[in-house]
Amino acid sequence: MPDDTLYEFERNLSRADVATYLRTIADELDDSGELDFSSDEQSTTVRVPDHVEFEVELERESNDRDSSEISLELEIEWYETRHGSIAGPGSLDTE
Repeated sequence: MPDDTLYEFERNLSRADVATYLRTIADELDDSGELDFSSDEQSTTVRVPDHVEFEVELERESNDRDSSEISLELEIEWYETRHGSIAGPGSLDTE
């Protein structure tokens, strides 16, 4: 089944603005678990279950200009059934 990008956001921001954005996501995760994402062109809401898989990846990629690009990726994953309900971590609906 092909991937379906529900929302995508990329902008140059100050470190303080990124911290504010992450704090907002953390507060919403801690509160209702419902995350609202919106920009000028798109909008979506997702309900994050109580238990998820969380991954942190820190990478350094060298380039030809004698410098490196550092990336920090924070990833939260979970499964949902075709009917939209959450299936527990590590399980998949195969209907």
